[in-house]
Amino acid sequence: SKVGDCGGTTSWFLSDFDHGPNFYRLGEYDELEPVIQAFQGSHARNSLAAKAGFNAASLFSPLWANRQLCQPDEGPLACEYRLHRPSIAFIMIGSNDVWHQDSFDAQMRRAIEYSIQNGVLPVLSTKADDLEGDGSINAAIARLAQEYEIPLINYWASVQPLPARGLQDDGVHLTWAGNRFDDPQAMQKAWPWRNLTTLQMLDAIWSAVQAAP
Repeated sequence: SKVGDCGGTTSWFLSDFDHGPNFYRLGEYDELEPVIQAFQGSHARNSLAAKAGFNAASLFSPLWANRQLCQPDEGPLACEYRLHRPSIAFIMIGSNDVWHQDSFDAQMRRAIEYSIQNGVLPVLSTKADDLEGDGSINAAIARLAQEYEIPLINYWASVQPLPARGLQDDGVHLTWAGNRFDDPQAMQKAWPWRNLTTLQMLDAIWSAVQAAP
């Protein structure tokens, strides 16, 4: 499941991998094809826990839940987990928490603990932007991943070498190119790196589970 703000809702995030090999080129990362096939059907799914404008607190607010699919007292995260029953959730949030930094830590803990209690492995990700100006939200995300001993994608680090650090002129949204991992020009944009790093993490988790006793 995808959990987060507009970055988790767009068809640019993972969806190409459900549409077939004409929509992506793995290049030197062709070892990722098996994990793409293993999770077919989830890549392009519209998550009930991802919506433009979401912050960490929104995940638990029934106000933001899909009223046609969710129960009256159910927040988006609980609704998504009940209906989709994921084993892994990529939690990518924080840009809209710049105005709610005082509650970010507590709400993220709530999301992490709720996921674990429901048998879902939460995978955290740092964000590309630094709207707060001091990197404190990314630092909090990394600290929580370490504390709970859960996976972390340091997406912020992956976009630092890119032009404008992978950000559009607004300093928030990611630059776009198709998922052509063998195209140097495409890999100067942020979205291919969002998809590549997520697939790499998914592959690492899947491989570890397969190798476990």
